[in-house]
Amino acid sequence: MKLDQLKVLLSEFGDKVKFEHDLKKKNWFNIGGKTKVFYKSNNLKELINFLKKLNNKEKIFILGAGSNTLMTDELFDGVVIKLGKNFNNISLLGNDVIIAGSGVLDKSLSDFAMNNNLSGFEFLSCIPGTIGGGIKMNAGCFGKEFKDVLLSVQSIDKVGNIVTILSKDINFEYRKNNLSEDLIFLSASFKGKKGIASEINDKISELKSIKEKNQPTKIKTSGSTFKNPISQTHKKVWELIKDSVPLDTSFGDACISEKHCNFFVNKNQASFKDMKNLIDFVAKNVLEKTGISLEKEIKILE
Repeated sequence: MKLDQLKVLLSEFGDKVKFEHDLKKKNWFNIGGKTKVFYKSNNLKELINFLKKLNNKEKIFILGAGSNTLMTDELFDGVVIKLGKNFNNISLLGNDVIIAGSGVLDKSLSDFAMNNNLSGFEFLSCIPGTIGGGIKMNAGCFGKEFKDVLLSVQSIDKVGNIVTILSKDINFEYRKNNLSEDLIFLSASFKGKKGIASEINDKISELKSIKEKNQPTKIKTSGSTFKNPISQTHKKVWELIKDSVPLDTSFGDACISEKHCNFFVNKNQASFKDMKNLIDFVAKNVLEKTGISLEKEIKILE
C-alpha cells in the first residue's frame, strides 16, 4: 500500500502510528534506516483493531528488545509493531505458574521467579531479549531452553484472531519451532519449581559471571550471530569461525569481537551493508574450509 493510503487507513490511531520512522536507536547494533510504518500498541483491543485495518496487506515485523536483529539502512517497506505497556505485565498464578506478557524482558522473568522462590528460570537472566522473541527462537543458554519452562502461548494471527497453543503441541528444536510465522505472541505461561530465593540468586550470579567472562557486554553487538551446527560436527560455531576466518577481519566498522568470535560488533558507524558483508564473508569462509553451512541466529530485516 502507498504511504498516503496508509495515512488515511490508520488515521484513527493518532500518534501511536508514526510514518517513515527511524529504527537505528531501536536495536542493539545501532544500525538501520526507517520503516514505512511504526506502531506502538498499548493494549490488545487496539492491536486487534490495527491488524484488522491492515488486513495482512503489509509485511509485519514485531520488534522486541532489538537484541537479535540487524536492520536495513534502506526504507523497510512494511510495518514494525512494538508491543507497549499492557504486554509487559507479569503475575503469579497459584504457587508455581508465572504469566508474562510477550514484551517482558527475559531478565525480568528470571528476577520475578527468584523473588517468588521459583527456580528453573535462572538461565533467562543471561538472555538479552523479550519473552516473545525467546519463544519464537526457543532461546536458551547453559543447557536450558524456553521449551523447558513453557506451558502455553497466547497469540494472535495477522488478521486479529486470538489462539492459545499448549507447549506440548509445539514442536521445539534447537533455536526454532514449528509455530506459524503469521502469529504474534501476546503472553505465555511458565512453570517453575519451588526453591529458595538466596540459592536461586547464587545460581544467577554464577551464570552471569560465566557469561561476562566469555561474551562481550555493553557494546554495539547483537548476541550470537550463527547457530551451533548440531549434527555435522562436535565443534561449536565459534571454533569453526576461529579455524576458518582471520579474526581481525572487518568491513568498515563491522568487526568480530575479540572476546567471542560468534559475536559481531559495530565499532562506531557500521552500516547495514558492512555488517551483512561481514556475516556473509564468515559464513562463506566456514563453508569453504569445513564444508559446514552455517545458519544465522540473528534476524535480518531488509
